[in-house]
Amino acid sequence: MVLLVFAGSAAEFALNRAVDWLFFTGKLPADPIGRLFSTAGYSQQIVFADAATAARTLGRIRAVHEAVERQRGEQIPDWAHRDVLYMLIDYSERAHEMLARPLTAAEQGELYDVFHRVGTGLGIPALPPTYAEWRADRERHLRRDLLHGDATTALYAQYRHHLGPWRFHLLLRIQALLAPGHVRELLRMKRPEWLRPLLRFYPLLVRAGLRSLIQKLLMPPAYLPAIRALDRPAPTPLEPRAALAPAGAHGGNRDRVGAYGGGRERVGAYGGGRERVGAHGGGRERVGAAAIHERLKSPLEPREVPCGDCPSPRVLGATVRGADFA
Repeated sequence: MVLLVFAGSAAEFALNRAVDWLFFTGKLPADPIGRLFSTAGYSQQIVFADAATAARTLGRIRAVHEAVERQRGEQIPDWAHRDVLYMLIDYSERAHEMLARPLTAAEQGELYDVFHRVGTGLGIPALPPTYAEWRADRERHLRRDLLHGDATTALYAQYRHHLGPWRFHLLLRIQALLAPGHVRELLRMKRPEWLRPLLRFYPLLVRAGLRSLIQKLLMPPAYLPAIRALDRPAPTPLEPRAALAPAGAHGGNRDRVGAYGGGRERVGAYGGGRERVGAHGGGRERVGAAAIHERLKSPLEPREVPCGDCPSPRVLGATVRGADFA
């Protein structure tokens, strides 16, 4: 799922009005796939970590942002921070629906709660308090903050350069399935509905033990170590339901110990990264909002698009400079 989330986000990053910040240090255009994997790694260190580790990661991200702001002599707009957070929420939900099923109302609320806590930890202001209010604000941000400009073309050219032609075209197809209607309109993408049922086979192939082979086929060799570093143990049957043990610091890191000490459930710092550990530490299963990310793992990484295949800009003049967010 992580790769699907960042594949979709790669399309929206290229359209954002604050994309010049992504070019400021030059790291994103120089290695867009590597930077997206780095962001995925940060996400894991927040969602699946204990409170202390998550706090350290959030502190590092804030420090990176502040350093870039000092270097440029400006502040990253608050709405740009919200745009990035909103992308992660929206594409997490869309990826889950693509590979499995739509989220229930309870799962939607849990997913939003996890990211709301992350956003609060990053100091992002004016976050909506509920999923329903976030959904309305997400639509307002989409309509207000996206345009197709010079930077869009430049980023998609880098996507193609780093992925190669056939992987790039696959990225475009995945983005066309995942992206909201307004994003597809700006990029002039049409949904390849024929691809949707094929993607439902991916979880079956993973359960058959073919994840590594699929990754090798679909990912450029240079990025295989990065994607495999994101892998976590596959789900196994759970032990008896656990009783709640005392919560850790800030209520963020909890162990639930089952009957006879057979099974444990560890709850991540932000309430969204839960891990059930079977008897003798045997099998693990991600549950809750974090499980959405685990189930959604896909070999399709944050892909990029070629300038030749990318629609010609509708709005030009974006200054190509800026810095990646983390």
